[in-house]
Amino acid sequence: MPLSKNTEFMRQLPKLWGTRRGVRSPLVETTGFGANPGNLRMFSFLPESLQSSPALVVVLHGCGQSAAGYDLGAGWSTLAKHCGFALLMPEQQLSNNANGCFNWFNPQDSKRGRGEASSIKQMIGRMMRDHKINKARIFVTGLSAGGAMTSVMLASYPETFAAGAIIAGLPYGVATNAREAMNGMFQSPTRPASELGDLVRNASKHRGPWPRVSVWHGGADGTVDPANADEIVKQWLDLHHLPSAPMSEGTIDGYPRQVWWNADGETIVESYTITNMTHGTPLGAAENDERYGMRGALLIEAGISSSYHIAKFFGLTKAIRESEKVTEPGVRPRPPKSQRKRRRGTDVGAAISRALNAVGLKK
Repeated sequence: MPLSKNTEFMRQLPKLWGTRRGVRSPLVETTGFGANPGNLRMFSFLPESLQSSPALVVVLHGCGQSAAGYDLGAGWSTLAKHCGFALLMPEQQLSNNANGCFNWFNPQDSKRGRGEASSIKQMIGRMMRDHKINKARIFVTGLSAGGAMTSVMLASYPETFAAGAIIAGLPYGVATNAREAMNGMFQSPTRPASELGDLVRNASKHRGPWPRVSVWHGGADGTVDPANADEIVKQWLDLHHLPSAPMSEGTIDGYPRQVWWNADGETIVESYTITNMTHGTPLGAAENDERYGMRGALLIEAGISSSYHIAKFFGLTKAIRESEKVTEPGVRPRPPKSQRKRRRGTDVGAAISRALNAVGLKK
C-alpha cells in the first residue's frame, strides 16, 4: 500500500470526531461490568417495551465515532424501541487507539479471553445477568473497525452469538499488526476458503453450530477494499460447509443480494453489495417506509436501511411487521367475527331484493 494513501486516510480520521461530541442519546453508561482488560466503556439502552426473555444486539462503532454518535446515525435505539430488544454499544477510548478504532488487528485485543474482545464479552455477561437476556438470541454487528471487531467476536466467541452482520469490515485473522491491517484494508489478498475457515476454527475450541452471517459492503469503498466482503463470505461458507456459488441472487431496494441457506431453508449467509457507495453504513427507508438513523460521517444515504435489514436477518422485526401491517389499497379489512354474521345477513337480504327487482317484483 502506498505510504501517501495510508497518510491521507489517517489524516481524514480526525474530521470524524465531531460525531463524538454534543450528541443527545438514550444510551446509559454502565461501570463495574468486569475486569475490563480492554479498557472500553459500556453503554446500553433498554426500551420500555422490552420483551420478556429479550434478545440482545451488540453494536460496534467505526473509527472516529462514539457509541452515541453511531446509534444516532444508524438508528439502533429506535429499532430497539420498535422491536423490544436490548441494545449494547461498547465504546473505544482514545487512550487505547488515537483514532478511536477498535483494535481488531492486535492479538492482545482480538483473541478469546484477551483485551477488548474479553471486555465486550464481559459486557454481554452483565446484560445477561441484569436483564434476563435470552442466551439463544444474542447478535453482533459493526461498521469498519467495528465490522472487523464483529468478525473477532464471532470467531472468538461463536457459541455466544446466533448471528452477526459485518459492514465494510474484514475477515477474522487476516492481520496481526497495524501494517498488515492497512494492507488488508486497501488490497485484500485472495486466500483459500479452507485457510480462512481455519483462522476461525483455531480461534476457539468450538466446533459448531456456527453463527449466521450477513455481509454488507459499498461497491466503491476506497477505504476497505470491497474484496474483503468476498473473503468474509468465503470464510463463513467454509465453516458452514456451503457451496461457493450463491443459492439465490436478487435485488433488495435495487442492490444485489446473494443468499446461501441450509437444508431447512434457513438463510445462513447473505451478502449485500451497495453499488457505487463509498465507505460507511447505508441508510434509507425500511420496508414500512420508516427511517432509522440519519446522515453523518460514515453514515451514507443509499436508499436502503441496513440496520432494518440486519435486524430482520436477526429475526427481530416481527413486532414491526405485525404492528404496522396495512391492507393493500382497495382491499377492505375483514370485519370482526361478531360483525360478520350480521353483515352476511344484511348482504343476503339486499341480494334477494335486487333479484326481485330485476324480474319486476318487490320484496
